[in-house]
Amino acid sequence: MSDISKKSPAMTRRGFHQVIGLGATAAGLTGCSQNFSSTQSHGMPADGPYHVELVQTSMVPMRDGVLLATDIYLPTRKADGTPLSGTWPVILERTPYGRQRVSRSERSQAAPTNAKSRAEVATMFAERGYAVIYQDVRGRFDSDGEYRKYLDDAADGYDTCAWILEQPWCNGRIGTKGLSYAAHTQASLASAGAPGISAMFLDSGGFSNAYQGGIRQGGAFELKQATWAYRNALVSPEIAGDKELLDAMRSVDLHQWFREMPWRPGDSPVSLAPDYEAYLFEQWTNGAFGEYWKQPGIYAKGYWDDWPDAPTVHMSSWFDPYPRTAAENYAGLHQRKQGPIRLILGPWTHGDRSRSWAGDVDFGPSATLDGNLATDYWDLRIRWFDHWLRGIDNGVDREPAVQYFLMGGGTGRKNESGRMDHGGRWKQAADWPLPNAKETRFYLRADGSLDTSVPQSADSSLFYRYDPRDPVPSIGGTITSGAPIMVGGAFDQRERAEFFGSREPYKPLAAREDVLVFQTPPLEMAVEITGPIIARLWISSTAVDTDFTMKLIDVYPPNDDYPEGFAMNLTDGIIRCRYRDSWEDPQLMQPGKIYQVSIEAFPTSNFFAVGHRLRIDISSSNFPHFDLNFNTGEAEGLATRSNVAHNSVWMDRERPSHVMLPIVPVSV
Repeated sequence: MSDISKKSPAMTRRGFHQVIGLGATAAGLTGCSQNFSSTQSHGMPADGPYHVELVQTSMVPMRDGVLLATDIYLPTRKADGTPLSGTWPVILERTPYGRQRVSRSERSQAAPTNAKSRAEVATMFAERGYAVIYQDVRGRFDSDGEYRKYLDDAADGYDTCAWILEQPWCNGRIGTKGLSYAAHTQASLASAGAPGISAMFLDSGGFSNAYQGGIRQGGAFELKQATWAYRNALVSPEIAGDKELLDAMRSVDLHQWFREMPWRPGDSPVSLAPDYEAYLFEQWTNGAFGEYWKQPGIYAKGYWDDWPDAPTVHMSSWFDPYPRTAAENYAGLHQRKQGPIRLILGPWTHGDRSRSWAGDVDFGPSATLDGNLATDYWDLRIRWFDHWLRGIDNGVDREPAVQYFLMGGGTGRKNESGRMDHGGRWKQAADWPLPNAKETRFYLRADGSLDTSVPQSADSSLFYRYDPRDPVPSIGGTITSGAPIMVGGAFDQRERAEFFGSREPYKPLAAREDVLVFQTPPLEMAVEITGPIIARLWISSTAVDTDFTMKLIDVYPPNDDYPEGFAMNLTDGIIRCRYRDSWEDPQLMQPGKIYQVSIEAFPTSNFFAVGHRLRIDISSSNFPHFDLNFNTGEAEGLATRSNVAHNSVWMDRERPSHVMLPIVPVSV
């Protein structure tokens, strides 16, 4: 049992101060019940749909006395108007984005840009027999306390669950749901061993290890934390409530700030919001994997034994920051719990499961979640909770453990929307990593080739000049919350005006002198690659510290729509060389000395068709996805100067740099 759960006192029940009717024809909810019931009527109670009321609490107390704003939606009357009494299973979502605001997670294929409000979604659940709880996390919107991103959600989540179990409308069974941050809050309370948890649905989040995905990766810092801090500071009570301060924040030129790195505390685009700047630099300057990174809110991996043994879905996507998180949480819990534990991995960007495309690439109509399971996002969750919280036999317990989308197999031409038709299809597996995937080494060659034979040459290497003042721009990838600086997804890997850092004449990244390109000949047989990607490189540098990056690319042959071909990014990774031997004990390099480093990219799944090439790009920057290594060895997040590094990759008999690719037999 974790220390957090041991410290929580019994929570005192608080009274309600407002009751608002939310029947199916209430203002703003017209048609909600009918739309929902038509898709999953078999799970509706015989005397439903129930009439729903919102009961807004006076605030829920945490163990330190801080009060968190919490809305409770309850079924109160049967369809015929007869009053209801008794207890209900509970659906809980904890969010920093406003418990009464529209949630971007609540979209469908039919309405991909029009999300339902949380009140609508709560009604959809409650009218079939659930109590539904939405709560503002500490320090956000109507909740009291100081906001510390991610770090209070374990204790607060535990205390909220303990409070729920004391309420007269709770039957002792709690289900949790939510996208992104609301998935992180689920993993946080689970890591604290929160009581009453009986089913979970984590969508695109729930840090298995934020040090290796979501905040940092390979020792580098993900700059989406900076863009997120800026945009969310704008709606913080301190900024939004002060017109002069709000106007000053809105006048900040983020593009100029990103062009003028390094930043320092007190001299950053979020300096006007001290609380947000404080957590940003706290994450940035905590470079080594110490106690900071082992807290339950950001390190589920260290607390899997404390998680409730509850049926859980982990869902993410290939162009999301969290496929590694989802896969690791699945594997770690699958080994420890009765579960069942499920894993769903699609081809989307963050939370965009109702789109068939990501960036400039389309994966076909079956790519949406709707196309996979012949259902939409709400029904997928409802079936999960109906079975595990209400005992309805709807078959979810008999579905495969792993469902993943294999990208590829399309025409490679532009579709009606102007996107490249890459295609793909859903596949099922009994476990993850896939039991039938064979780790295969592809060796880098000094002539730019990539093949499976061990190199026999001696003293073979390639080098390039890495200048932090001219970094390789991020062209898509596993990025979210990056607006207005960066965007995630799949793109032809060439510079364009809309990608930060691109310069005319907007050449392919492969044409840059600081990008090493290794590729196979055109494939004579199709290849499926599904799973994590790891590069093992022998490197040297003139600097005491520098970065190396790796990117896996599917290279299309030229066609009429793409006369120069299309180099589609699949996944990427990075290593900060001071962490080459240890995440806990960084050590600077000796200039000129050869070291071995490993780069672990996020997992992916792709079908490389006949005539395509597998390509690996090696460089030393992927900006602004990751922060810049200024090659000086200074403390992270606190650089004061910049050096140019001459970096080498060795690829010979004694130092056979290679990438490990999980090859899956191609089914006919």
